[in-house]
Amino acid sequence: MSVLPLNSQNLPYPDPLHPIIVHFVIAMVFFSFFCDVVGYFTRNVRLFEVSFWNMFVAAIAIFMAIIFGQFEAGLAQAQPAAQSTLNYHTVLGWSLAAIVAAIAAWRFVIRNRNPRRIPPAYLGAATFLVCLVFLQVYLGSKLFWVYGLHVEPVVQAMKQGISP
Repeated sequence: MSVLPLNSQNLPYPDPLHPIIVHFVIAMVFFSFFCDVVGYFTRNVRLFEVSFWNMFVAAIAIFMAIIFGQFEAGLAQAQPAAQSTLNYHTVLGWSLAAIVAAIAAWRFVIRNRNPRRIPPAYLGAATFLVCLVFLQVYLGSKLFWVYGLHVEPVVQAMKQGISP
């Protein structure tokens, strides 16, 4: 069994892919929510269609983000102080995948039953989803900006046995 050669960020490829993919998911969830809210108040049914497709693609892309996130987290030399944030970020990420998939499925049912109307309960659930995504963004930002996961100087310091 051969070991993958790791670069200065402790990755087998040039840059972390998890944040690249996850930013698409974040944008699609937020834009879907925005289109639903604006469509609800303006009665613009075209925005409901845009919302549906954004949520549908987000439901697929979030699993790609999680796969790369799990792989990159496994390669990260996380300092002990970062471990609880990393664990929380992981659990919330998997939970969000289930929630986004469920909301996308609900959105599909709504679209098939009456594509001209969004129930207020759906908007409430989507608001809850957006709040959870904000929390997840905070945790991911903390892992990068505070704990320096896959940040070259932090990785090099950890390899030298220096606690950043």
